[in-house]
Amino acid sequence: MTARRIAVVILLLLGIFAIQGGEYSSWDYLTMRRDRTDEKQRIAELERRVDSLEREAIAVETDPLVQERVARERYGMLRDGEHGYQIIRDDEP
Repeated sequence: MTARRIAVVILLLLGIFAIQGGEYSSWDYLTMRRDRTDEKQRIAELERRVDSLEREAIAVETDPLVQERVARERYGMLRDGEHGYQIIRDDEP
C-alpha cells in the first residue's frame, strides 16, 4: 500500500469514528431525538388531561347542576319524594 492509500484509509476510519464513536453515536442521537418527541407528545396529552380535570373540579365546586349530577351518580343521592330501586337479576350471584 502506498502512503496515500494509508492516509485515505486512516481518514476514512477517523470519519467513521467521528460519526459513530465517542460517548453517543449517531444512532443514539437519533434515538434520543425520537424519544424526546415522544415525551413532548406525552407531556402535551397530560397537560390537556390536567386542564380538563381542573375545569371539571371548578364545575363541581361552583355549578349546582354538576353538583347534583355528581351526588346522584357517585353517591346515589335522591331528592325528597324520589324512590330508589335496585334491580337484582337471577343470573347474578
